[in-house]
Amino acid sequence: MQLPLQITFQKMEPSPAVEAKIREKAEKLERFHDHIMACRVVVEPLGQHHHQGNLYQIKIDITVPGGEIVVSRESGQNHAHEDIYVSIRDAFNAARRQLEERLRKTRRKVKTHEVPPHGRVVEYLPDDGYGKILSSDGREIYFHENSVLNGGFRQLDVGSEVRFVESEGDMGPQASTVRPVGKHHLAEP
Repeated sequence: MQLPLQITFQKMEPSPAVEAKIREKAEKLERFHDHIMACRVVVEPLGQHHHQGNLYQIKIDITVPGGEIVVSRESGQNHAHEDIYVSIRDAFNAARRQLEERLRKTRRKVKTHEVPPHGRVVEYLPDDGYGKILSSDGREIYFHENSVLNGGFRQLDVGSEVRFVESEGDMGPQASTVRPVGKHHLAEP
């Protein structure tokens, strides 16, 4: 955490044991999200009783890049929350789930498309009706004028960027389909 953990006890005396448990739980949150900037915890009894029978409310406010996670664990009629440690556990479990969900959303895999084979024309013989492409992986690929789409063979020149479909020919690799890239450039993966 970039800022120190803040723990506030409202309508009750601070407890070193409760504070220690909150610190332990807050440290564990960093296992689930490594960019927690700040964490504030408020502990408050809900009843008017000063001994047994109080239900506890735990509020957790966590600041992370791009937002805030707020957990307000009101015990309602859950008598398990008469135990302050159960209330703390449940509140921090809820905070952990929210952190995990936020992290899952921010790390969601973006679908990437494989870049089709591409390269540049390095040999161009318009009178003979063929040329060669230097592929992005450094191989020379033969192509025939009939493999260039939309009659675009005459528009090619040495240095033209092209995409192609590779196949195995009688004399090695060849491009069965060649498409000039034009103004749209392909990014390397």
